[in-house]
Amino acid sequence: MKHRARSETLSAKSRIVLVDDHPILREGLSRMINQEHDLQVCGQAADAGEALQLTAALRPDLTMVDLTLHDMNGLELIKGLRSRFLKMRILVLSMHKETLYAERALRAGANGYLMKQEPPETVLAAIRKVLRGEVYLSEVMASRLVVELTQGHGKPFTSSVSQLSDRELEIFELLGRGHGTRQIADRLSLSIKTVESHREHIKVKLQLDNATELAQHAFEWVKNESAN
Repeated sequence: MKHRARSETLSAKSRIVLVDDHPILREGLSRMINQEHDLQVCGQAADAGEALQLTAALRPDLTMVDLTLHDMNGLELIKGLRSRFLKMRILVLSMHKETLYAERALRAGANGYLMKQEPPETVLAAIRKVLRGEVYLSEVMASRLVVELTQGHGKPFTSSVSQLSDRELEIFELLGRGHGTRQIADRLSLSIKTVESHREHIKVKLQLDNATELAQHAFEWVKNESAN
C-alpha cells in the first residue's frame, strides 16, 4: 500500500498529508510530527496521483510535497493542488537547490520551501509558520528575493538554467539523467514532437549549438546538483 490514511482526527491538531516517494523518509517525518502536541499526520502518498486523491478525501490543513515524484513533477502537482484547494497550505520539502526551485515553487502555488537537510526544529518551525498563513523561506533565499524585487530582474541567482520554464527545466533534468526523447515523452505524457520543440528552446536559451552539447551540459548540471 503506497499511502495510508488515518481515520482518527483530533480537532485541536493541524492535519498534514506527506507526499514523498521514499517511504523511510515519510515514516521518519511522520513520527517526528506526530510527537508534537499541535500537529498530526493524517495521510501519506507516494506519488502525485495518490496525493490528489488523498487531499480530496481528507482535506488536510497542509500538504508537504517533494519535487521529485515518479509520476509527475512536483511543481505540476503543486499547481494541481492549488487549483483544487485554494485554502490548503502547501510546503515543499526537497533536496533540490532552493536558489533554483524555491521561486518556481512559490509561483506554482506553494507557501514555503524547505531543504531536506534542515534540522527537525527548522522543519517544525516552517510547518507552523506556513500554517499561520505566512510564507517560509530560508533567510538566505528570502534575502535573495528581496534583492530581486528591489533591484529588478537582472543577473539570475544561479546560472542560465534559471531562464528555463518549469517544463523545460524538467526535460533538461531528465536529459541529464540519461533519458532519451522517447523516454521523456512517455514519462511526461507528451508527444515526441513536443519534447523536441522544448529541446530546441532549451538549446537557444542556454546558447548551445547541438544535441551533443545539450546532453553534456545537462549531464554536468545534474552531476553538480547531486553533489551539492
